[in-house]
Amino acid sequence: MFYWLMKYVVLGPALKAIFRPWIVGRRNVPATGPAILASNHLSFSDSVFLPLMLDRPMSFLAKSDYFTGRGPKGWATRFFLKAMGMIPIDRSGGKASEASLNTGLQVLGHGDLLGIYPEGTRSPDGRLYRGRTGIARMALEAKVPVIPVVMVDTEEIMPIGKKMPRIGRVGMIIGEPLDFSRYAGFEGDRFVLRSVVDEIMVELQRLGAQEYVDVYASSVKSRRARPEVAPASVD
Repeated sequence: MFYWLMKYVVLGPALKAIFRPWIVGRRNVPATGPAILASNHLSFSDSVFLPLMLDRPMSFLAKSDYFTGRGPKGWATRFFLKAMGMIPIDRSGGKASEASLNTGLQVLGHGDLLGIYPEGTRSPDGRLYRGRTGIARMALEAKVPVIPVVMVDTEEIMPIGKKMPRIGRVGMIIGEPLDFSRYAGFEGDRFVLRSVVDEIMVELQRLGAQEYVDVYASSVKSRRARPEVAPASVD
C-alpha cells in the first residue's frame, strides 16, 4: 500500500507534470487478468513511464545490479524502483535465467501485468534488435496474451550512461494483444519459441517504425566494448 501511494499520489503526479507523457492505445490493456507487455527498450526511463501511464499496476523484471547501491543514494534508488513496481532478477544466465522465468510466471499467476523487454537489454543506438525467446516461453507456459508496446523519445530524455534525465516529452504506443494459444503445448520447441518472438518483434517494428537489425543488442554492445587489438609491429 505504501508503494502504491508513492507511485500514484506522490511520484506519479510529479513525473506527469514535468514530462507530460502521452499514450496511444491504452484500451488495448485488459482491465483484468494476466498479460505480458512486450516493449522496445531505449532508456532506463522506459520502466518508469510505462507503469505510470497504465490504469493497472504492473511489474517489470529489472537486473539486480540496480538494487545493490550503498548509502543514502542506494537506498533512494531501491525505494524508487520498488515504488515503480520493479522486481530484481539475476541476469547472469544458466540457473539465474530459470529463476527469472519462474519469477515472471509467479507475477502472471497472480493475475497481474508483467513488463518484459524482448531485446534483453537497451538498444545501443535506437534501432530495434533481435528478440530473445524467454518471453515466448513465458507467454506459452502462462497461457497469456502479449501486448506490444513502443516507447517513444525516452532515449532523448535519458540516454544510456546518463544518471539524471533531461526535461522533455515522451510517449508510448500500445498495440492490440497478440494471441499465441495456437502454440499451446509447444513451449519446449525452440523453433516455435523463435517464431513467437519474431512475430512480437515484427509487430514492435510495425508500430514504432524503428530500423530492425537481426542480431542481438548484447552482441553489438560487446563488440563496441572490446578494445581494438593493436597491429603487431614489424622490425
